[in-house]
Amino acid sequence: MTVIRHLRPASARHRHWPACRRCTGLALDLGSARTRAWIAGRGMVLDVPTVTFPGSGAVHPVRRGTIVDTAGTARMLERLLGNRLPRIGRPLVVVAAPVLDGLAFRTAARAAVEVLRPRAVLTVPGARAVALAAGADHVRPLLVVDIGAHLTEAVLLADGAVTDARRTALGTTDLTGGTRPGDLTDAVVEMVTAMLRQDRTALTRTALRRGVLLAGGGALRPDITRDLPGRLGCLVQPVPSPHTAAVRGAAGLLAAAHHHPSLTGTV
Repeated sequence: MTVIRHLRPASARHRHWPACRRCTGLALDLGSARTRAWIAGRGMVLDVPTVTFPGSGAVHPVRRGTIVDTAGTARMLERLLGNRLPRIGRPLVVVAAPVLDGLAFRTAARAAVEVLRPRAVLTVPGARAVALAAGADHVRPLLVVDIGAHLTEAVLLADGAVTDARRTALGTTDLTGGTRPGDLTDAVVEMVTAMLRQDRTALTRTALRRGVLLAGGGALRPDITRDLPGRLGCLVQPVPSPHTAAVRGAAGLLAAAHHHPSLTGTV
């Protein structure tokens, strides 16, 4: 399990979004198992396996929430999106990124997205995108658990900024290889318990009183959604369409950037 705590204040990681009222907009979720894309004015245009074909076989350029093949990711994006974007104008791109190892992911994602000739590339923590997609109140502390195909993150947000995050390299695809649903539940409980023990501000306890937002493919599994509330001792609320919440939240930020260029966002 990987841990991150005591992050810098939100203001230190924010800058103004570029004014982009007329340019094309693209939201991306580069997941280990699936890549999802949203084009402004058209909605969801892609929900496909994250795979590229450099030679005779398939290669997965994103693994366990890490871009391990930047060039392969670029080839995949060009193949999937090169003919879908307007030829005139350069897109503003918003990418949902894992919280932990975020700097490496953001750097690789920006390099890969250059193949699409973006006007600017902005990134948003996946948990924040999920909260935006769910229409959650960002002022009060909020705990988001995202159980993806190959990675599970538990993230504490306060005023919309990440204040604590944990992750484990387990996801729903592991359930076909000997991992039990209870193992995923145990991992989530362990991460949240560690947050509670190490939190000297009571933000985690306050967030738990609100309940947990659950996203990712794991939020579609009844065995997980049934057991997790009892184990955590709080309400667990799956977000609508939890497997696409991250890209929809990124698309919401994209729309906000178009209409309110002075809005600040994570980069």
